This record gives sequence, C-alpha cells and structure tokens, in this order.
Amino acid sequence: MALKRIAAKIFANIIAKRTQKWVNNPISTQKKVFQSLLKSAENTQFGKDHDFKSITDYTAFAQKVPIRDYEQLKPYVEQIINGGLDVLWPGKPIYFAKTSGTTSGAKYIPITKPSIRNQVNASRNAILSYIHETGNADFVTGKMIFLQGSPILEQKGGIPLGRLSGISAHYVPNYLQKNRLPSWETNCIEDWETKVNAVIEETKDENMTVIAGIPSWVQMYFEKLNAQTGKVVGDLFENFQLFIYGGVNYGPYRAKFENLIGRKVASIELFPASEGFFAYQDSQTEEGMLLLLDAGIFYEFVRAEHFFEENPDRLTIEQVEIGVDYALIVSTDAGLWAYNIGDTVRFVSLIPYRVVVSGRIKHFISAFGEHVIAKEVEEAMKHALEKSGASVNEFSVAPQTSPAEGELPYHEWLVEFEKPPADFEGFANTLDASMQKQNSYYFDLIDGKILQRLKVTSIRNGGFQGYMKSIGKLGGQNKVQRLANDRNVADGLQPYVI
Repeated sequence: MALKRIAAKIFANIIAKRTQKWVNNPISTQKKVFQSLLKSAENTQFGKDHDFKSITDYTAFAQKVPIRDYEQLKPYVEQIINGGLDVLWPGKPIYFAKTSGTTSGAKYIPITKPSIRNQVNASRNAILSYIHETGNADFVTGKMIFLQGSPILEQKGGIPLGRLSGISAHYVPNYLQKNRLPSWETNCIEDWETKVNAVIEETKDENMTVIAGIPSWVQMYFEKLNAQTGKVVGDLFENFQLFIYGGVNYGPYRAKFENLIGRKVASIELFPASEGFFAYQDSQTEEGMLLLLDAGIFYEFVRAEHFFEENPDRLTIEQVEIGVDYALIVSTDAGLWAYNIGDTVRFVSLIPYRVVVSGRIKHFISAFGEHVIAKEVEEAMKHALEKSGASVNEFSVAPQTSPAEGELPYHEWLVEFEKPPADFEGFANTLDASMQKQNSYYFDLIDGKILQRLKVTSIRNGGFQGYMKSIGKLGGQNKVQRLANDRNVADGLQPYVI
C-alpha cells in the first residue's frame, strides 16, 4: 500500500510540472489549440462550409463561424446519425453523450477519441493536483465511490449513446478498478432510489476514503446511510478524506454535508460537461477552478449582459476581466464550433486563469429587468444560512408576476429546510438585503416600489426529490434548476408546499 502512495506522489509531481508549462504560457497555448483544431477539421463538412482553409487568425474565425447553440448545430449532428463521415470532426464520433434539451428534446453531443482522452485526463489530474498541493495520498489505498449514471449504452445511428457519467465509467484506469465502488452490476441499475439502496449495501462496511458525485444526490446517499446505520458518515467511514463534486455550487449544501458527515472533509470542485472538461479546483486555498487551456478546447467569452444582442463582442482569453459574467463559448476536438454550452463563468484570477460557474445563460430572473443570476442567489443563501444557523436540502427561485390583488410582484424562494431558521422573517430579510447589495437592478426595483421584498415558501422534507421524480429526472446527472424566469419549477413544487 505504501508503494501505491509513493507512486501517486511521483505521478502528481510529473503532472504538476506539465501543467505549469501551459499555465505560464496561457495565450500562446490557446493559439496553438486554435490552430490545431482548425487544421484537423479543415476537410470536414463543417470546415468546408465555413472555409477553414482560408482562416489564418481569430478575427477571420469570428467572422466566418457564428456562435451556435444545439438547435443550430443539429443539422450536422443529424448527418452523423444518418451515417455521414467527416462531418464535424474527421471520421465518426465514438460516442454520443445524451443530455436534456429544451426546444429540441434530447441533445446528442459528439465525443471523439481525443475529447474522451482529455475528459479522462482532466478527472485524473484534478486528484493529482490535490495530492501535489497537500502531500496527502493516503486516500489512494482505500475504496472510492463515484455516484453516476448507468454505463449501459444504447445506439444512435450506429454510435454508442449514453449519459456522460455512464460513458466515463468505461474509462476507469486499471489501477483504480480494485478500489472502485459500486460494482458494475449496481452501477447499471437505472432507478435511482433502487441504485442508492444497492450502493449502501455495497459500501457501508467498506473503508471508503473518496466519495464523488453531484452534491444533491450524494446527500441522498448520506441521508439513507445515516437512517440505516444510525451513524454519521464520518464515523461510519473513519478514513473518508475527500469529497469530489461538480454540477452545482457546493456552498448551499456545505453546512448540511458537514452535519451529515460529522466533521469537515477536503473537497475538489470539477467543471465537466458533455461538451468538454473545462476546469478543476487546483488549490485548497485559492478561490475558483483552473481553466484548462491545453485540453483540446478553444475558449471564447461573451459578456452575459450583452449575449442576447444581435452581434455581441466575442472575446478571447487575453481580453477577459475579473468579476464579469461571461457566456462560455467553446470550439473543441469533438467537433463543436463556437458552441454556446449555456453556462456563465466569472474570472476570479487571471494569473493563473481561474473561474467560478456563475449560472446558466438561460437560467436567470429578469421578469422586471433585474437580471438576477444563480451566483447571486447562491451567495445570498450562503450568507443567510451562516447568519441564521439554518441549513437547507435544496432551493429554487422564481418570479411571482401575478400575486394576490393589491400586492406588488416579488421573487419567491422555495426552500426545503433541513434545519429551519429560528427567526423566519429575519432569514428572509437577510436574503433580500444580500440580493439588494449584490444586484443594483434588484435594489432599484425594490426602492422604486416595483417589486416587494422576496418571500420564502417552505417545501416539506423530500419535496424536491419528489418533484424531480415526478418529471423523470431523479438522480444521475440531473440537477434542480436553481432559478428560472417562469413558474414551471415553482408550480411543480406546489404539492410539496408546507
């Protein structure tokens, strides 16, 4: 076992040196990625349609290749499904990652050999970065659990199709196979509640040292463990040292997790998506995640406030600023070109380039011109929880544009409390004060008597899980929508209102 720890530390040092090379040369690194992508795809259908051979610099690229979402990319994807070769990238994708769409239903995101290699390497490097920084490699000798989707794959146009987490299960390194849980058979269970119960049976008596997954679904696992064993997770798994997560902001869950675990544990935040692995937390002391500039992805950024304008300015890495919310646009070695992934990021450091995920470009509240984003509501909730000593399981925010007669409109916060605040009105006031401080538009609307202060609606225990189950999105990679400009989620939660 000592040999495994030593090997992990040596490998971590090697990767750290490789990473530092491109971290020290971010702009030239991105230029090399840009040129390599164009050269590789110049003879594809997309490359011919957009005259890649004539593109010599980024300015020409921005002129010839418009920003696209999935709907606009879909005709090329359908060519691939119908048997087309060399459509978006040379040859055929080796997988389609299936994700939830809006207007288009399911989306089929191509994954190629180089892109899956970059996905796997980024996951590995995130852990090695932690080992290099902290010197802690003890956890590599214990059991590791990754709560994820089923690895059973379907076929779409002769190409294997599945959730990204299920596809990734096929790429677990050999040196982790003996440490990894749950078993393949358990991982293949489709029903999430049945799967979690099976995972508990396989893990409750093991030496678990690493647990990974989307926080809301790991929370469900922890709660069931506690109910079944009568122990907090930290006592049940005495050597549990590292929590790896992605998909949502951990801040609102942190107090709840520490209560379920019974102590603090180190954590690593990841920013993976079907479209690529964009960033991971490389420091336990600095805010944000290291943007991966040498991983087959060329990045563009559009200020979120200008994104829906007709021709918004497109920026490259050397033009970004700290503290601005940008829509993240990517061109990748899976054949995505100037593709809007839907997430917004905010830079917290430029040396090196570190980001936080600030929300979704389509997930915002601006029913009255307030431009509220996920980062703001999450920060407000974090502040209110810290001040009140309360804790939450989940929450979502929506506008109430048609309140009872005589009332002003307001923002409704639907909150499932694990520990309610002693002073409910004070909790709501803290939330509102934080929102006014962060968002000047919201302040003006409150001050101008266009909106009244927000209202908090309590959701009964298990309500969010019940809602997600009712829409067929319990578990896996599915996440509760943190905020919306409509009442769809809020109305769906009405049966669970206390």
